[in-house]
Amino acid sequence: MARRKSARLMDDAAFATALRRIAHEILENKIGTQELAIVGIRTRGVPIAERLAGAIEEISGTRPQVGILDINLYRDDLSLIADHPVLRKTEIPFDVDATGLVLVDDVLFTGRTIRAALDALMDLGRPAWVQLAVLVDRGHREVPIKADYVGKNIPTSREQRVDVRIQETDGRDEVVVVDGTSGEPER
Repeated sequence: MARRKSARLMDDAAFATALRRIAHEILENKIGTQELAIVGIRTRGVPIAERLAGAIEEISGTRPQVGILDINLYRDDLSLIADHPVLRKTEIPFDVDATGLVLVDDVLFTGRTIRAALDALMDLGRPAWVQLAVLVDRGHREVPIKADYVGKNIPTSREQRVDVRIQETDGRDEVVVVDGTSGEPER
């Protein structure tokens, strides 16, 4: 079996710098006087959302509330990924109505995950506004989704995979591009 080539594009320091920069940008662009909350998309969007809330607290002295969004039932490829998808709990401990939300994910690729997340959020209420923060934007949109905050733009081919590894789940912070496909569903 041939070994896949990979390249590390962000190490732990670049990862932390990107999150601090996004936190500053969110605070600079905060729209109106609505309450600000951060919502992480399961799985890797959740620890990134927690860290982003921590960085916002370090800068402003106020920690935004953090919610967790499971989008599995909203995916347009649900029948393609599993006969019995694993459903996890959405945990939004605040009223979505009239709250300004920053939706967080690790990688923006086709835009389909974000489209599903927006559908899930709208079923929970009517936010004042929704903005999108991603650690990596790799292009290749299939739906008209654009991130408001991006840690790093990484041009890739469709055949490459971007792996975001996070300390909380993977034991280290880094972003790696791997040549070839893994058979995982594209997002």
